[in-house]
Amino acid sequence: MLPLRDPDYQALLQLRTGLRRFLRWSEQRAKAAGLTPAQHQLLLAIRGHPDPEGPSIGDVAAYLFLRHHSAVGLVDRAERAGLVDRRQDPANHSMVRLQLTSKGLQQLEALSELHLEELSHLAPAMRALWDALDRAGYRNAAEERHPAAPPST
Repeated sequence: MLPLRDPDYQALLQLRTGLRRFLRWSEQRAKAAGLTPAQHQLLLAIRGHPDPEGPSIGDVAAYLFLRHHSAVGLVDRAERAGLVDRRQDPANHSMVRLQLTSKGLQQLEALSELHLEELSHLAPAMRALWDALDRAGYRNAAEERHPAAPPST
């Protein structure tokens, strides 16, 4: 791998700053919508889960990088707020699946529209940084050393 140069550090700084700016913006939009940032992430984890029955608590914990008991607490609070429902898995009665309520879905849809619009504004800058990593040969070298693991379910 090539030694890092000043432009490499500058690109990394731009990328981290851009990501943190987007995350801060996202947190502010969630709060303005009456949600905590964690609730917003929970709603997205439920809606984005590929199984139509919904994710389990364990799935949500993995998506949000939480311990199981922390995910349970988050789901408890979201359920009390009328955002999510727990349902028994029809194929495995010992498993609980999560579904959005109509209120949760409405809030997620409104936030997601804002997020997609904001990402469309950030995409050119992020794409330029990603392309710079490609040109420098860092992305392929990093992927060879640390292949992306599939998400656990």
